[in-house]
Amino acid sequence: MLRDRADRSVVTAINLAEVVDVMMRRLGRRPGEVLERLDWLVAGGLEVGAVDEDIGRAAGRIRAAHYDRRHRPVSLADCVALVTALRLDEALTTSDSVLIGVARSEGCQVIGLPDSRGNLPD
Repeated sequence: MLRDRADRSVVTAINLAEVVDVMMRRLGRRPGEVLERLDWLVAGGLEVGAVDEDIGRAAGRIRAAHYDRRHRPVSLADCVALVTALRLDEALTTSDSVLIGVARSEGCQVIGLPDSRGNLPD
């Protein structure tokens, strides 16, 4: 999807921070390597969206309405991504089945991606 210039790809600054965190902390990548690869994605057309007050309020509302520690542990950052997709009238692309459930209940189109094991979400 990122390779297709006709397909708009947007990540919020908060979700970009999550990518940096996972790549460095969990996968052990060096900071320079991670930042260089992100620079290439941005140069290739990946848009980084700002998070404003309206997005913050809407994300908080969605999390408050849907969060359940055991059955629906949706993160606040995921809610920010969802609100951004809704505002842009774009499909949300994720492998997170919890987020997919919340997105669908909020009327957002979803494109499911395979998880780290190659399994597609429900």
